[in-house]
Amino acid sequence: MLSLPPNGVVKGHGTGNDFLLLADPEGALALTEADVAALSDRHRGLGADGVIRAVRSSAIADGASLLEEHPEAVWFMDYRNADGSLAEMCGNGIRVFVEFLRAEGLLDAEDGDVVPVATRAGVLPVRIETDRYAVDMGRWSAPGGAEALEAGFDASVGVAGLDSPRPGLRLALPNPHVVVALEDVAQLESIDLTKPPRVDPLGEGGTNVELVVALGEQRFDADGTPNAEGERVVGIVRMRVHERGVGETLSCGTGACAAALAVRAWAGAGAPDEWLVLVPGGQLQVRVLPEDHVELSGPAELVARAISM
Repeated sequence: MLSLPPNGVVKGHGTGNDFLLLADPEGALALTEADVAALSDRHRGLGADGVIRAVRSSAIADGASLLEEHPEAVWFMDYRNADGSLAEMCGNGIRVFVEFLRAEGLLDAEDGDVVPVATRAGVLPVRIETDRYAVDMGRWSAPGGAEALEAGFDASVGVAGLDSPRPGLRLALPNPHVVVALEDVAQLESIDLTKPPRVDPLGEGGTNVELVVALGEQRFDADGTPNAEGERVVGIVRMRVHERGVGETLSCGTGACAAALAVRAWAGAGAPDEWLVLVPGGQLQVRVLPEDHVELSGPAELVARAISM
């Protein structure tokens, strides 16, 4: 049995994408892949899509390397997938991470504050809002370059429940993603994601796969009130996702960004910069920023604490 920190492990989620969070400020706890997999097991452990360790940036090599340029990034988000493998980033996880730091008294921050968080994707700013968090996820890229974005695809994806492979567009945030467009919501609901999609080409580290259906656009007034004559245009996308090292999850933050970016590329000139991504666990907002940055916003909730026996 893994010896947990004195304050135990906290369960939290962002739109149903759930995590086990533990505070290890000085980096004293050596988490192995086996430890993480055991904790994340939904039948023999506590159950989660991943494990997040809060460690001071100065106490972990990946964090210490960022401090010279970003001394304000006190906390490092050490994120592991459910199978114990390392992940570059987790868009839902980073919001839950900041909520956890605040709840544990490790961070003094209020609505409107921006918290710099050190991650394996660099230092990312998290803005605290009244009932949610907004994260500048950094620079996104298309491994296939401008040619792939113009063509709309650069991969082939086979999914159980579909009669043939479908074209997919690879995107890096920096987690690897492949986004596949489906015909309608009924087809999206009928596919079987208990089996990993077959992706070609598949990078050495694997990839997340997003299956999406574009649902058009909606107009709003500046205050967020729906109005057919409103100036604010928001694209609507429905998504399911198979995450590497986990399986199907109720939500994926970087995946929601990839879904919005892919549908925006497919839509062409005049496509909106704001997107509402509907996932099985709720709703996420994605906003395309200048210089190939993208912002993700959504809720974060802590639900329980487990203490070692």
